[in-house]
Amino acid sequence: MEWDALSLLEAGEHKPLIERRAVLRGGFYETQARTMIERVPPVAGIAQQWGISPYRGCAHACRGCGARAGHRRLGLDAGRDFDTRIVVKANAVARLRAELERFDGAPVAVGLSGDCYQEAERTYRLMPGVVAALRDAGVPFTVYTKSSLVLRDAEVLAEAGARVAVSIAFVDERIRRAVEPGAPGAQARLELVAALVEAGVACRVLMAPVLPLLSDAADQLGATVRRIAASGAGGVEAIVLRLPPATRAWYMTWLRRAHPALAERYEELYDPAGLPAPGYEQRILGQIEQLCRGYHLDFGAPAPPPPLVPKAAQLALV
Repeated sequence: MEWDALSLLEAGEHKPLIERRAVLRGGFYETQARTMIERVPPVAGIAQQWGISPYRGCAHACRGCGARAGHRRLGLDAGRDFDTRIVVKANAVARLRAELERFDGAPVAVGLSGDCYQEAERTYRLMPGVVAALRDAGVPFTVYTKSSLVLRDAEVLAEAGARVAVSIAFVDERIRRAVEPGAPGAQARLELVAALVEAGVACRVLMAPVLPLLSDAADQLGATVRRIAASGAGGVEAIVLRLPPATRAWYMTWLRRAHPALAERYEELYDPAGLPAPGYEQRILGQIEQLCRGYHLDFGAPAPPPPLVPKAAQLALV
């Protein structure tokens, strides 16, 4: 693959920080990560407190993605740059293995700063190494994705005892095209769930983000849960849209343009940290939980998986 940009020494000081620390190769910013295991911010709303992301930024371009702030720290914007300027942690596997040697083994979420099976993964193939490192260290983990590329690694994921959470927030394609323009359609993701289950991978659906006043009507929630149940998913976790500052600016710019009548209601609904009003959130989650009971689906975050036996320990016993 040809190099498309100047080396670090040739990059001018006026360049964004990422362009002074990385090289542009094949349209992706290659960088050397200093840290792989990072704290998950509470606003994310997921069960895991630690996360791993081989990529930063995401071509799925989901308007409500809570990871957008990370691009600001690289000197890029949290809007279009997040969608199109993808950062690759080229040393992800080696750095992760080094950190796992002193990690306490708590459950880990994989793929929060950018879908770990987005298009960049076809080129860099970092995930097989990441999965193997977590498996060898005996660390339980959940992969969060919207991409069918995860099926490529189904065998190693099943072997590692991994959980996969496929994000399917709604099944209305008009909404998907507007707020998740680069992501696969809902039907493709439902078929992905079925394929993962058939391959022996523990698979749940992350019904997130539920969009206030856009995808939260009773019939919309009902249609989504019904189709999730038909896919064979092991359960549903639901999160109402969170709008931390960087995400809020990008999402609200779109909302004022596409649905100007809703903007004022959103301003009333969200607090400065980006959390929805508790009463609204509890009502929506309660509706989804009731629907899940009707379809005999588990609801909410599953119990933490038991720690895995590190591969090295197993070999030592032979």
